[in-house]
Amino acid sequence: MSTLDAPLPVAPVVPGGAPHMLVVRAPYYRAVVDGMTEGALRILREAGATCEVLDVAGAFELPQAIRLALRGGAVPRWQGEGWQGAGAQGAGGAGGAFDGYVALGCVIRGGTDHYDHICRETMAGLMAVALQFGIALGSGLLTVHSLEQAVARSGTDGHNKGAEAAAAALGQVAVARRFGGGR
Repeated sequence: MSTLDAPLPVAPVVPGGAPHMLVVRAPYYRAVVDGMTEGALRILREAGATCEVLDVAGAFELPQAIRLALRGGAVPRWQGEGWQGAGAQGAGGAGGAFDGYVALGCVIRGGTDHYDHICRETMAGLMAVALQFGIALGSGLLTVHSLEQAVARSGTDGHNKGAEAAAAALGQVAVARRFGGGR
């Protein structure tokens, strides 16, 4: 199914208290990842979730950052329309436990095999962390052949892979709560 054929993402109903989520993003392609972040934050707001946002250097660091957060880390908190905590995005701040995680990034194929290695290892790393630690994870890692493909998947028209990743993560939070594995 293509992006344009997919149903538009909507915020799932998550039983219990408001989920607290961590959005980890690799803004190497800033405009694309900013668009995905806007989509993810829209879904999280619609679900009544709170969230914190953390930027990392690149896609390869996404699973590493989630693993570090599981050890207990400090990132600034996004509230409403601004950053709270350490005063700026990416600096230290309020930490805490998370109900779920959203990984956002973009890798565009180039002229070498670097693309294949980064895509494979990043996705394997995300799945390994999710399975090993039993976390609710939505993966929004675009692996595309061109910037145009990335832009088409990160826009404000509703077809947004960041929004889809946030909806998936919230759905997994609901599953965890149903089976007693969530707060």
